[in-house]
Amino acid sequence: MLLSRYERMIARRYLLPGRGEAFIALVAGISLVAVMLGVAALVIVMSVMNGFRAELFDKIVGLNGHAVIQGYNGQLRDWRQVVAEAKATPGVVSATPLIEQPLMAGYSGRVEAVLVRGMNVPDILNNPSLNGKVVVGSLKSLTPGSGRIAIGSRLADALGATEGSEIQLISPQGPTSPFGTVPRIVSYTIGAIFEVGVYDYDKAFVVMPMEDAQTLLLMGDSVGMVELDTNDPDHVERILAPLADKVGRSGQITDWRQMNSQLFEALAVDRLVTFTVLSILILVAVFNILSSLIMLVRAKTRDIAILRTMGATRMGLTRIFMTVGTAIGAVGIGAGLILGFIALIFRQDIVSFLGFVTGRQIWDPSMRYLTDLPSKTDPFEVLGIAAMALLFSFLATLYPAYKAASTDPVQVLRYE
Repeated sequence: MLLSRYERMIARRYLLPGRGEAFIALVAGISLVAVMLGVAALVIVMSVMNGFRAELFDKIVGLNGHAVIQGYNGQLRDWRQVVAEAKATPGVVSATPLIEQPLMAGYSGRVEAVLVRGMNVPDILNNPSLNGKVVVGSLKSLTPGSGRIAIGSRLADALGATEGSEIQLISPQGPTSPFGTVPRIVSYTIGAIFEVGVYDYDKAFVVMPMEDAQTLLLMGDSVGMVELDTNDPDHVERILAPLADKVGRSGQITDWRQMNSQLFEALAVDRLVTFTVLSILILVAVFNILSSLIMLVRAKTRDIAILRTMGATRMGLTRIFMTVGTAIGAVGIGAGLILGFIALIFRQDIVSFLGFVTGRQIWDPSMRYLTDLPSKTDPFEVLGIAAMALLFSFLATLYPAYKAASTDPVQVLRYE
């Protein structure tokens, strides 16, 4: 929108009303602040939700893979052939055999439900979700036959155990006696304590060498499943379609969407609803711009009439008032983006401060699945938010600009 010199001068004067128009200036300031808060809220919430989904996806997929081939009756006897066929499938990056079984763990009179995961030692050391997440001890101490295991930090706290503590794993699959099946209880030494960052995993996971898990669960040379990673998790179903026919007799393929469908669908719906609600907040803020411009037009009716008699065109007046309203929205958008980015940088400090003020734990890992408040800002999404707010601000100027351009100087000046 190109303005002439006099149009720019008048627009600047209208953006800063005089002393007698303090109320108009107040409403315009409120409009600017409202747009700023609406944009900031939308940027903050969408970035946090994006970060929540990304962190959740990375951590869940990091431990569970993009898909798993689960053996019928909980066992894959020909797992070596399954691994070979999986690795030969285009798009499959890795195939990792493992055992996963829910058991009970006991220590010093405390008992907790755990999820035992048996993996080959090289796979344990190279797992991205475990590598670098050890807080006490070392994963290198987990060697076959050593009797050493790694447990999550939350589980260690619940049991009151530390590195070097000896805990008991209780398996219902034990020897048969005249009185029935006797639970199998085996003692293991904690060699490492890790913190993945997903509360449920840190509260339940017990990692041990594959050979020790096979011995504990009396599985012989079998494994429970084969974990698969692909080069494109969004198209995992298409990539693994050829493999499904090859391994159909041994096991069933389940991808990450099926394993966590309810969780990620709930996140998608929540994200859409949140975006819609906060967009309405920006729309309400833009109505303040509309009301402030209407009041400005009414206050400047005599000035508009004089400008018309001096040769100002209808289109020129339209551009002036459209510029005033759009400028208010643009400044509010810019301030909102700055405020949003600052809040995201200090988000954890803000959460801690709110918790201190209210005396309550604002971010409870047991309820929200992750230990820290995540954030991931999408530049294209931010541009979309800014463009949407600017479009709303522009549309809010159309009616006041039309009313200003429609002012009849003869009718106005007749009574002056």
